[in-house]
Amino acid sequence: MAGKLEGKIALVTGGSSGIGLATAQNFVKEGAFVYITGRRQAELDKAVKAIGTQVKAVRADSSNLADLDRLFAQIKQEKGRLDIVFANAGGGSFAPLGSISEELYDQTFNTNVKGVLFTVQKALPLIPDGGSIILNASIVSQKGMAAFSVYSATKAAVRSFARSWTTDLKDRKIRVNAISPGPIDTPILDGLAETDEGRKGIKDQLASIVPLGRMGRPEEIGKAAVFLASEDASFVAGVELFVDGGSAQV
Repeated sequence: MAGKLEGKIALVTGGSSGIGLATAQNFVKEGAFVYITGRRQAELDKAVKAIGTQVKAVRADSSNLADLDRLFAQIKQEKGRLDIVFANAGGGSFAPLGSISEELYDQTFNTNVKGVLFTVQKALPLIPDGGSIILNASIVSQKGMAAFSVYSATKAAVRSFARSWTTDLKDRKIRVNAISPGPIDTPILDGLAETDEGRKGIKDQLASIVPLGRMGRPEEIGKAAVFLASEDASFVAGVELFVDGGSAQV
């Protein structure tokens, strides 16, 4: 039985771990050939082994326009088109108002906003009419999480992109949607604290705000991305799909 993405060519930025890796695995499972990007070659190599087949890793920083040009030139040469783009690469750090540095601001906006914008814009010539663009947003754009205002602002921008680009691309029938994960148990969380006790505290606190009583799994976001990328979502455009265990809903 053919998969939901049989024969499709997909790109997952930030695909070497966490949500990006799980999404790439789900895309391949459903029949797609997937390009993944990341900044660390060793992590990309591990991801390729974990995915197995129908995958190629390209070392690239989504906030670096030269890297993006090189990435899309390679995809054009090898495959000639790109049916699905999951602009997933991103990250952030805690910093309460009063201690936000210019470096943190620039780094977060460059990766989460500039990177998403130019990933999609530079991909457009390769995307056929009727393609699917998925942006990774977050419930923090809807919630007031302490010490996370810069990251939250970037994700509000991403959510806005999905609305505006749906209008920009309506004549090409390209569907643009955003996924907003709730607390997801990914390796990136481990970098938010310096000790095991601190990391456990963060995860326990995040789980406590989820009505379903647990953190989400990366593959649960991957399955939602498959839905948005597939014909199952053929009449879905401009939405923010919350995959959050109810965190931003009740």
